[in-house]
Amino acid sequence: MRQIYVNLPVRDLEASKRFFTELGFSFDTTFQDETATCMVVEENIFVMLLTEARFRDFIVGDIADRDTTEVLVAISADSPEEVDRLVDRALEVGGSPWKPTIAQGPMYCRTFRDPDGHVWEVLHMDLSKLQTQPVASEA
Repeated sequence: MRQIYVNLPVRDLEASKRFFTELGFSFDTTFQDETATCMVVEENIFVMLLTEARFRDFIVGDIADRDTTEVLVAISADSPEEVDRLVDRALEVGGSPWKPTIAQGPMYCRTFRDPDGHVWEVLHMDLSKLQTQPVASEA
């Protein structure tokens, strides 16, 4: 079974842990020390929050400037209401808004930047609203 580990540099590890704890995420202490912690998103999806010094051990070059967007971390939600709850909470506890809400067809998406400037998209896809096209058969 595959697992996904997204690695993100943070300026203040304890502040980042507090922020994401407020959003309802838990942490796997197996991979935790004073330079890193492992946030559990789902059973096989994790975000490693690494101090900038520790993050530099894994990269060549510089950490992306906070004014650039190096990655969009997108997570799903079970409903538009869950999207709103998570993003509203993120904004209450230190996140900042990023882009306007997208409510288009089957997708409802809101975004925020965490205290380190990483962009998070929280989205709900209502698959019942997807337009399906019949597959053309060859004669």
